[in-house]
Amino acid sequence: MRPQYLAYAFSLAMMYFSLVLLLPIVVALIYGEMQAILPFITAAASSLMIGATLRKIIPGTSAIKSINDIKKSEGLCVVTFSWIFAGLFATIPYLFFEISPINALFEATSGITATGATVFTHYDYPHALFFWRSFSQWLGGMGIIVLFIAILPQFAIAGRQLFFAEAPGPTEDKFTPRIKNTASSLWKVYFGMTVLEIALLKLNGMDLYLAVCNSLSSVSGGGFSPSETSLLGYSNIILWIICFFMFFAGASYNLQFRALTKFNPLILFKNEEFKTYFGITAGLSLLLAISLFTHLNYDIKESLTHAFFQISSVISTSGFCSVDFANWDYTSKALLFIAMIAGSCASSAGGGVKIMRWLLIFKIMKSELAKVLHPKAIFNIKVGNYSVPKDILYQTLMFVSFYLAILFVSALAVAVIEESTIIGISGAVSAVGNIGPGLGTIIGPLGNFDNLQPLSKLILIIDMYIGRLELIPFLVLFQKDLWTIKN
Repeated sequence: MRPQYLAYAFSLAMMYFSLVLLLPIVVALIYGEMQAILPFITAAASSLMIGATLRKIIPGTSAIKSINDIKKSEGLCVVTFSWIFAGLFATIPYLFFEISPINALFEATSGITATGATVFTHYDYPHALFFWRSFSQWLGGMGIIVLFIAILPQFAIAGRQLFFAEAPGPTEDKFTPRIKNTASSLWKVYFGMTVLEIALLKLNGMDLYLAVCNSLSSVSGGGFSPSETSLLGYSNIILWIICFFMFFAGASYNLQFRALTKFNPLILFKNEEFKTYFGITAGLSLLLAISLFTHLNYDIKESLTHAFFQISSVISTSGFCSVDFANWDYTSKALLFIAMIAGSCASSAGGGVKIMRWLLIFKIMKSELAKVLHPKAIFNIKVGNYSVPKDILYQTLMFVSFYLAILFVSALAVAVIEESTIIGISGAVSAVGNIGPGLGTIIGPLGNFDNLQPLSKLILIIDMYIGRLELIPFLVLFQKDLWTIKN
């Protein structure tokens, strides 16, 4: 690892992140919230200072003019440290509003990782702070580094290593020859969907400020809402609009770009992962609607609306709620838990294991069972028309193994600390999957994580980062060879 390259790229990311931290000041000025200006100026100045200081104290950093030959290991470090420090700087504004340091860190991490779990016990805060909660999710949903790759010439060539470090997956899914163009195209779709949702919500009666915040949170697969009751009480048309955008937040933005540019929505259903994602969402939603209708006496319209909304919210890892599902029956909660485990698609704004990985796991199991009957046969595992290389299959098995191991350890630790199995399991699944609310009344849809022990919060904070970075960049940091200093 070359420290000067790491320092240059990381300082560049932090210096530009300081500009992002100034945006909520516009909201503060619009609403006349003068007390909300200093927190964001302080956060921006801190980010800028760290970036500038690194260039001074790391020898050779100031002499670097580009990072075009940055290595993969260095890219992993830049991405990991950028996310961690972005979360720390995002914490600063919360500290100005009498929120404890651990709670401020939890809320900021939940925002920047697009998780949506909250420690807020009341919502008597400035508009600027709620805008920041939602906007931080919007940044985290597509990826901070992906944004910088799209707009900064310094990352134009080196962006490949950073792009796949921030958005790792079963395959390297790029659709233009240059990574910068890929990143730019993804953000165009992302931004366009956000504007469209804001317009639709506003046209259907939602206040503009609420429309902006809820759109930022739903397109990103985040789930933060300026209201302590999330989306309870809104009309069915509002719920279906948000449901639509949450669903597509969990679908591949690469695939959506292809469908949009070719004016052919059928392209979506030619993709095996999207078809599986659509099928799981539709199937679980229909089963949940039947459960709500038969067990909880919802009428048909309510059953379908809340079923499709909550399954789309959970499987896309958005975390919004249209009803307090903590009071649902066991069968209904079990269906939601299945959606939690399933997760979203690769190259989406959502979290979780990803549907593509579950597809590969299923195909590997099917292949191994077939080998029992035909030991001399050679089986080629394919997804669509793509033959999956053995190293990708191995990486998938490794990823899922580590994911489940971290999930088990986290769930056990939190369950012991909180003396609650439901908090331990659903809290860990929610944090690692970047989902938001857990099950039960304490950390459920209308609950919060405030009453959890500080150690539990710290474990879940780490889980949120692990889930957003998809394990690999995080685990690489513990490799001794990575820290061998080279010139």
